[in-house]
Order: sequence, then C-alpha cells, then structure tokens
Amino acid sequence: MRILASMSNDQIQKWKVLKEQDVSPSPWFPVLQHTVELANGQIIDDYFFSPLGDVVMVLAITPKNEVVLVRQYKHGLGEILLELPGGMQQKNTSILQSAINELEEEVGIKATADELISLGKITNNPTKTRQITYGYIVFNAQFNSQQKLDVTENIEVITMPAPQVLEYAKEGKIWVTDSLNFILKAALTYPEVFGLA
Repeated sequence: MRILASMSNDQIQKWKVLKEQDVSPSPWFPVLQHTVELANGQIIDDYFFSPLGDVVMVLAITPKNEVVLVRQYKHGLGEILLELPGGMQQKNTSILQSAINELEEEVGIKATADELISLGKITNNPTKTRQITYGYIVFNAQFNSQQKLDVTENIEVITMPAPQVLEYAKEGKIWVTDSLNFILKAALTYPEVFGLA
C-alpha cells in the first residue's frame, strides 16, 4: 500500500466534543448540535448531525435461487423503490434479532439466528449521520409466515432470480445504497449464486 498524502494515519486525530445539545425537531428525526475542537485547535460550534440509529437488511435467497425484494414508497425521495427487506434496529433488541424480526414482518419469512450469515456493515453518510447498516444473507428462505406491516408501510414482495437482481443493480434499477452494497458484496462472496462462477 502507498500513502500518497503527506499525513499518515498516526497523525489523523479525532475531534474533541466540548458540548452536545439535542435540537431534534421530533423523535422521528433526531438532530444533535456539537461544539468540537479540531486537531489544529480550531473550535466549531455549529456541527449538526443526526444519530438516526442503526439499520438491518437481509438478502434472502429462496430454494429456487431467487432473491426476495420489497417494492415500496419512500417519502424522503418521493419515489417507489426496489430494495432488500430491512428496517431500523428495534428498541431493546439486538441487531441480529432485529434482522430476523424485519424479515418476517416485511416479507413473511421466519428464519432463525443460525440461518443468518453476516455480510458485514456499511455506513451511507458518516459526515452527517451516525448510522450503521448491518447486512445478512439467508439461504433456503421459505415464505412460512405472514407480513406484519407498520401503519406507514405498503410493501409489494417480489422474487427475482439472483443473476437478474445483479443485472438490475448494474442497470441502476436497484439504486438504494445499502441494498446495492449488500447485493454486490453477496455476489462477490457467493459468485455461484449470482451466475458469476
């Protein structure tokens, strides 16, 4: 590995938080204001970011080698999007159990903890949010339960052959960041599932 910049990792320092104030407009969208001291001693008193909370996503593969996707309206963009099932980490619930719960609630697939394999974690915007998305893959997923949707959810469940899902990702038909990342990571980790081997 070559370090092209003059500053090495040893010289990069974390900011020091001098003050934290909760300025959230609602419990649904938390916002914090930090006063921070930079490594060079400069003080910034208006650094705003959102500690949104962590997210789970599950890439479920059926016995027919189909990926389970959800199609739903996302009001932030005002778009109907295709993505993997998932949601926020539930209160007083582990990341893994939240993934199990979200899979059942959104698409009616009940799985156990030992069936979920980690695909790692990603973050979408570490500058302005404190949110990590944890991904899992489950094989031989069965539609063995019922959807239990929240009042704001209207979800269409779609199954699609894994190689076609990869094509959708390449063509930009699946373009939600965390879904796209976990689909591509799964394709690298399990190329035979996605027709790459």
